[in-house]
Amino acid sequence: MGMVEIGYAIDHLCRRQGHARAALKILLEVAAGDSRVNIVRATVRPDNLASRALIDQHGFRVMGEQWDDEDGLEVILEVLV
Repeated sequence: MGMVEIGYAIDHLCRRQGHARAALKILLEVAAGDSRVNIVRATVRPDNLASRALIDQHGFRVMGEQWDDEDGLEVILEVLV
């Protein structure tokens, strides 16, 4: 079994229209349909409250934190699929 890391970015002009929710749904469906995958990981900046709320709604659990040279501090979240 394995893990995949997912990510999505929505242009600021297109936010609050359900695009991130739709993207996350598709990403999780694809991961769940792959027999090699049992864990999906995402990382979210602590100040990105909208993305964190969306991730939480899909059952992700906090696994820790990491420092990313580009994005700074990130929360690591995972969900079983």
